[in-house]
Formats: sequence, structure tokens, C-alpha cells
Amino acid sequence: MVPDFEKAKKMAQNSRTSVSAEVFGKYNARGMYQPTVIKKSEAVKSKIRSRLQQSFMFNGLDEKEMEVVIDAMDEKRTTKGTNIIIQGERGNELYVVEEGELDCFKKFAEGEEPKYLKTYQPGEAFGELALLYNAPRAATITSNGDCLLWVLDRNTFNFIVKDAAARKREKYEQFLKSVPLLSSMDHYERSKLSDAIKEQVFEPEEYIIKEGETGTVFYMLVDGEAVATKSFEPGKPAQEVKQYKAGDYFGELALLKNEPRAANVIAKTKLKVVSLERNSFKRLLGPLDDILKRNMDSYINYLK
Repeated sequence: MVPDFEKAKKMAQNSRTSVSAEVFGKYNARGMYQPTVIKKSEAVKSKIRSRLQQSFMFNGLDEKEMEVVIDAMDEKRTTKGTNIIIQGERGNELYVVEEGELDCFKKFAEGEEPKYLKTYQPGEAFGELALLYNAPRAATITSNGDCLLWVLDRNTFNFIVKDAAARKREKYEQFLKSVPLLSSMDHYERSKLSDAIKEQVFEPEEYIIKEGETGTVFYMLVDGEAVATKSFEPGKPAQEVKQYKAGDYFGELALLKNEPRAANVIAKTKLKVVSLERNSFKRLLGPLDDILKRNMDSYINYLK
């Protein structure tokens, strides 16, 4: 779980230095890394791959890196009431949920009862912040039944996952900076969003957004063209209302409000987008409203 926002920002200010010291220091050179291989069947590997593809933490990996991570992952089974991570302790593993659910609790002040924050579902990952920032666990996560987890060790995370995340961050930070909706964000915030965004490819005539569906994903067009259509009268064909090109974005209200989509967005050519899911945004940075309030005059309409 994410620590307090300002605390996380302070940790991130020195993260490049601390990461370099831990991963590529004098006694831990890249060449010294020996991949961990835990034998498993192809069926189990396929199951792990499917789960990793659901988590934004791993979507910067190339095929070879994905194989290394899959080989390194170990299985952990838990029963109801088991604390997987405990707030304040040192963390050396990242977890991906395969089966079951786990509840996350955080104590915000000494003497207070822990507060329930969320429930982790299959496909979700947790425990990454302790590895990214060499920080104590920011919350306690407890099995609320029998669970099956995939566990990744600190070394593999540092040498493979963190490296891939850094490349992805470098690739997309400048792009995010060019998006007007996100222009008030600082470097740290854009860095965190770069970790969370996912790349997707759509073929011509394929729907990216469908009118009337509940919106939970925000899209930024990286390459190609798309068109928006909208139905103005029941029973009549939707009409074109807008065209999109590389650098444009759509679905932004999904980050603010859980509302039905106001129009269709359809690929006009083969295109690539990066997408950001509403819950991932809130988990990393909190409500978008607070960020937009920094440049209220520009985005007042989004807050209505």
C-alpha cells in the first residue's frame, strides 16, 4: 500500500541514488547477478504470466525479462488471518495474488486502531514500495481466507523489474508532461504515473470506448488516429463529433467520476494508446481533483 503522499515524495527524491547504491554498488555489480530459477510446470508458468500481465508493475518487461521473473517466482499459500506483511517491518518480497483475497490496514497514528484501506483481489500486486524505496512496510496486509500468492525476491525485483520500470518511466514522463490535463503534476507524480500506465494496440474500426459503458480508464493516443461518435436520438446512427491524433487524450472524466461514457471512440487507423486505470491512479496519487485544483482556471469544467 502507498505510504503518505508527502513521505513517498521525500523518499523518491533520493531514490535514484539509493537504487544505484543497492543494485549497482561496488559489491553488487550487474554482472554478479545470478537469476533465481524455481522449477515449475509450463501450466504454472502460464498462470503466473497471466497474472503478471494484469499488474501495471510488470508491464514494462520485455519477453526475456518476463521469463526471468516467472522463473524466479515462488509459491506461497496462506490461511485466514495470516499477516503477509506487517506495517513498519522491513520488506524483501513483492507479492502477486493468484487466488483469494487479502485486506489492507494502516495505522495512521500511534495508539489508533488500524484503518481498513482496501481488499486485494487476484491479479493485484503489493509490497513493491518497500523494495522501490528501501522503506519499511507502509501497511499490514492480512489473508481473509485461504490464498495462493506468487512471491518475487528483492534481487530479481531490483535487477529486472526496477530496471524495466526505469526505462518505461523515461519513455513516458515527457509524454505525460505534454498532456494538458496532467500539466500541473510535478516530476515525482509523473514518474509514478509512468509506472502505472499500460500500452495497448487497437486495429482499425475497433472500439476503444463505447457510449453508455461505465468509464474507469483514461487514454492517451501515442500513435495513429481515432474518431469519436455520439448518438443524439434513439434508434438513429451515431454521428462523428471529434477526431483524435497522436498526443490527444480521451476518457479523462473516468479519473474524476464513475460515470457512463458520453461517446464512442473508435480506431480510425491501427493505433497505440497508453491507458491509466482510475483505481491505479487513486492508489498511487489520490484523487485527481486535488491535482487539478492547482490549475483550477484551466480545468474548472472537469470538476463540475
